[in-house]
Amino acid sequence: MRRAAELDADVIVVGAGPAGSSTAFYLAQAGLDVLLLEKTTFPREKVCGDGLTPRAVKQLIAMGIDIDAPGWVRNKGLRVVGGGLRFELDWPELSSYPDFGLVRVRKDFDEILAANAVRGGAKLLQGVNVTGPILDDRSGHIVGVTAKHDGESVSYRSRLVVAADGNSARLALGMGLHKREDRPIGVAVRTYYDSPRHDDEYLEVWLELWDDQTLLPGYGWVFGVGDGTANVGLGLLNTSEAFKNLDYRDLLRRWVGNMPEEWTFTEETRRGPIRGAALPMAFNRQPHYTRGLVLVGDSGGMINPFNGEGIAYAMETGQIAAETIAQALHRTTPAQRERLLRAYPGVLKDAFGGYFTLGRLFVEAIGRPGVMSFATRHALPHPRLMRFALKLLGNLTDRRGDASDRIINVLSKVAPPA
Repeated sequence: MRRAAELDADVIVVGAGPAGSSTAFYLAQAGLDVLLLEKTTFPREKVCGDGLTPRAVKQLIAMGIDIDAPGWVRNKGLRVVGGGLRFELDWPELSSYPDFGLVRVRKDFDEILAANAVRGGAKLLQGVNVTGPILDDRSGHIVGVTAKHDGESVSYRSRLVVAADGNSARLALGMGLHKREDRPIGVAVRTYYDSPRHDDEYLEVWLELWDDQTLLPGYGWVFGVGDGTANVGLGLLNTSEAFKNLDYRDLLRRWVGNMPEEWTFTEETRRGPIRGAALPMAFNRQPHYTRGLVLVGDSGGMINPFNGEGIAYAMETGQIAAETIAQALHRTTPAQRERLLRAYPGVLKDAFGGYFTLGRLFVEAIGRPGVMSFATRHALPHPRLMRFALKLLGNLTDRRGDASDRIINVLSKVAPPA
């Protein structure tokens, strides 16, 4: 194995998804030397609904992403289907977030963020498959990573390493961090269809997914991509007994088979395979800092249990991690640096821990027989309650907003951190 000494950096970020690219961008902006390693080459596919809530839009704007360029499709809010009803909920008007969402296919979304990190000063290497950590013999701290690049074994060394390698969590596992079994896991499957619904102004979600006579905890979606196709998929939670016996791809086929014929969701109009991915939720891997390794995004289970949203939290935790790392690496002594880095998990718990706990309670409840049916049947007919639910499930509130904002904020604050 040769050591690629010319590629050493202050910080190595493993994975150029939304979490890794956001972390790299903010680290470079802070004046640090950043090496961003991506195992694939762009453009590349990722399983996702492609929908971005106002929470994610805020992060894109903060990083200077041109969301008015071609390929970005704006939406007004959610269209909710369930309990025999169909109605539209606009995104809330808040001072903290934009009042619109976006759709952008993941095939080039991640590449846009990685290119933005490079423009910000990070160095990106593609086709580098990180295989494990390099540990200091005395302290056990990670001091770099081993990898395969163009068929050759290489190593890269740095002062700190950020794990942004998604659900695979290879680096975290290499450091002995295993997932928590008491946290929910979701599965998402999706594909694309040619459809006249490609330019819908709303993200459409279906709250009733049936497997024969069983109502499943989860939802289906139809998100117009704006290019003649619609992203159609479903997300399911492991809090139901039916979860482990489901054929998710077959369930998606059966679900779209009942859609109106004019939407053209057929095998003939399907563009590409049905792909699936796991959704690690509610901080399912902890601690988020240990011995020189910082976890961001999916590698630390930072997906919202309420709605399966991961991109917004990937970018937010990337920013928080970068701010913590930049402060730490500018300290003069190892003890001072370590003290700041060890505070990072607490910062994340202060930001999201109580809210994720509420989400865990929510998904446990809807996994029980009859609860999902009761909630759909009795909550949907009440517009005010549904507007509250939109804010709660989307984590969209102002700090000093209206009564619904204050209720959600108080609940998140008093709930014990996840």
